Amino acid sequence: MSLVADVHADHGATFTDRGGREVVADYGRPDAAVRAVRNGVGVIEMGYGVVVVEGDDRVEFVDNAVSNRVPAADGEGCYALLLDPQGAVETELFVYNAGERLLLFTPPDRAEPLVDDWEDKIFIDDVELRDASADFGVFGVHGPTSTEKIASVLNGAGSPEPELSFVRGRMDSVGVTVIASDNPTGEEGYEVVCAAEEAEHVFDTLLTRGLNAAPFGYTTWETLTAEAGTPLFDTEVRGRLPNVAGARDAVDFEKGCFVGQEVVSKVENRGRPSKRLVGLVPAARPESGAAVFDGDASVGEVTRAVDSPNVGGPIALAYLDFDTDATDLAVRVDGDEVAAERVDLPFVEGGARSLRLPSYPEVAEQA
Repeated sequence: MSLVADVHADHGATFTDRGGREVVADYGRPDAAVRAVRNGVGVIEMGYGVVVVEGDDRVEFVDNAVSNRVPAADGEGCYALLLDPQGAVETELFVYNAGERLLLFTPPDRAEPLVDDWEDKIFIDDVELRDASADFGVFGVHGPTSTEKIASVLNGAGSPEPELSFVRGRMDSVGVTVIASDNPTGEEGYEVVCAAEEAEHVFDTLLTRGLNAAPFGYTTWETLTAEAGTPLFDTEVRGRLPNVAGARDAVDFEKGCFVGQEVVSKVENRGRPSKRLVGLVPAARPESGAAVFDGDASVGEVTRAVDSPNVGGPIALAYLDFDTDATDLAVRVDGDEVAAERVDLPFVEGGARSLRLPSYPEVAEQA
């Protein structure tokens, strides 16, 4: 359930479900909101699950489970994954060291299963876990003027840097934590975290105080992240090997053993995963799952397609066989095959590059 549903409704919002949580779909003009974020700054209520991990062994416990190295210092964070024994992604996490506790931001439907799974694995560890999703409001602030926006309302601290670090301060007398995002929209961005009971006040502050900002929802979010080449959990990451998703920055291959490490390390050493994520500009917008062809051969499938106001037509992310080099492809739309040009990611060059841009050993690094 959105923490500020009435405020969203006052702005003309329509709602949708995301992992069992009500979130804003749009405010009536999602394409206009895309342009507003690209040209200025926008605010979205994020639909995260939040897990709190406390106890003396919290860092070691989480570090032993996830694919990346958990930061040991207060104010730092990382992007990490939980893998199954075959190396496929079960959950993505943003792990933040908040001093006496770790905060884990997960997809909304993954917080409760994560707590249940980890509680069964606590033996002599001094660790306490809880699903705290209802305790926090989290708002994304994105766009080329997002730093100016944060500076105009944040007291007691400056804007955090680098990406995934955070500071604590106040906005109009309300205590907040401000996290520097990993630029998922291809623009600089931040996430503002507050107590759930203060969410309405903080949302109003972000929209109307200091530098004004436009509200936007998840329809716009999907377009912005697609333009930026950012894989999303449900469409591009879940169930994939990190190597296939190009999420190599989420894996520390030098750290101690974690579930799935042997598989992803073998694929990394081989240097050629079975598929890779690429960008397509098709003549018509395909559905998710649409087949991609190189001549008569099926070489992959679309994961997500949107109409991009900045490109001026449909764009799509697709998994193709790793060895497919052709740029002139075809994609199935309503039973027909239409032309689709393979292009480098991102589709749109914004003011920042997403740190989640797919990266592969045998192609030029993109992030």
